[in-house]
Amino acid sequence: QVQLVESGGGLVQAGGSLRLSCAASGSIASINIMGWYRQAPGKQRELVATISSGGSTRYVDSVKGRFTISRDNAKNTVYLQMNSLNPEDTAVYYCLAVRMEPRPPYNYWGQGTQVTVSS
Repeated sequence: QVQLVESGGGLVQAGGSLRLSCAASGSIASINIMGWYRQAPGKQRELVATISSGGSTRYVDSVKGRFTISRDNAKNTVYLQMNSLNPEDTAVYYCLAVRMEPRPPYNYWGQGTQVTVSS
């Protein structure tokens, strides 16, 4: 089992910044990919960014150039630095950890942290 604890959400004005953190514990040796998803009211959960254990990153187009995902493997923590926030970024942000082995892959989710951007 893997436990994920998120922190760093809150209320910010448009143009501001927030940094989300997600600390993993438990059977973390099996974790390869970590990342963030978000879900806005009335919308489906969408991928925001992911990072592999080797540092390869992937972003949804709407956050490219504004958000940066990083990972501290020694602390088993993944971060999401969010700059130039706009109201469309308002959502509950969920941390994701993907166990690749043993097959099949399995997704672990955090409890979510609310990010609200006011105009």
